[in-house]
Amino acid sequence: MPKPDGGAKKQIGDVLLDVRELKKHFPIEKGFFRTVQGQVKAVDGVSFTIREGETFGLVGESGSGKTTLGRCIVRGIEPTDGQILFRLPEGDEVDIAALDKKGLRKARKHFHMIFQDPYSSLDPRMSILDIIAEPIRNNKLLSDTREIQDRVRELMDKVGLDIQHLNRYPHAFSGGQRQRIGIARSLAPSPLLIVCDEAVSALDVSIQAQILNLLEDLQEEFNLTFLFIAHDLSVVEHISDRVGVMYVGQLVEMADTESLFTAPKHPYTEALLSAVPTTDPEIKMDRIILPGEVANPAAPPSGCYFHPRCRYAQEVCKTDAPEWIEVEAGHYTACHFAEELELRGVDQER
Repeated sequence: MPKPDGGAKKQIGDVLLDVRELKKHFPIEKGFFRTVQGQVKAVDGVSFTIREGETFGLVGESGSGKTTLGRCIVRGIEPTDGQILFRLPEGDEVDIAALDKKGLRKARKHFHMIFQDPYSSLDPRMSILDIIAEPIRNNKLLSDTREIQDRVRELMDKVGLDIQHLNRYPHAFSGGQRQRIGIARSLAPSPLLIVCDEAVSALDVSIQAQILNLLEDLQEEFNLTFLFIAHDLSVVEHISDRVGVMYVGQLVEMADTESLFTAPKHPYTEALLSAVPTTDPEIKMDRIILPGEVANPAAPPSGCYFHPRCRYAQEVCKTDAPEWIEVEAGHYTACHFAEELELRGVDQER
């Protein structure tokens, strides 16, 4: 899914979201008295920033913690520790992780989430009008019924839905149409940040392309900022300005999209990129098959979490956790040998 040529260059502004040492640990309870026996470290000390107007892609295998991270950012679940600094339209900065219920309710209209499953994310008992209008009513943005309906019609038009279907219910729509409804609902309170949690993974490939193009058009029109969570690297490459790679609750690499895809600095990223498909039948896939399973976040290995599966691992990897370093301008990784290894990326001409 190559990026389109031409077009105006994106306008990237100041830092909108600053995540600092974010953690989410789930207690492991056992026995009749539900005593805590340990912790599942789903997100374990993640830090990154997203600038206004930017799309930051977050990738990793299932169980890497990327969805948990996204839900912590919008306070869908409560983080265990860390800061989620968010810049409001007035310029003030708030820590989403520390807000009380009143403060969170006030700030929440500025960030929203698009969920993975378009079939279960919409209330089947609500009409499309009520679904899209819900965040408008909840945030008391409009009170007049006619104004609310006009706003909903405007949003339906923006996402490519027929306004004549305003009073229909979700069961009457296809998966792609339902995801458009979810996008319209997210746009309703005019947010600054939208977290897309596997927003296209449940859709057919042709519909995926339509939704991705829609998101890019909406981003340009409304100056939206996206945190785009996905496991499909082709999708992430298409839509993202920068990409972070997660493994067992931690970021292992982060860079602008072109640098990460053409010159990865972490062996896990290299393995993921080797699975990116090509449409050229002349190119033979040389996929790197990782041995074993993803490490258990309740009992991660010592040293580098990736070392039991890494073909470049040495003794230091088993004992010492690698530091998060900037190996090139804007290119960060956590690997002891990042500056020595020559890892294989993907062919941009594929």
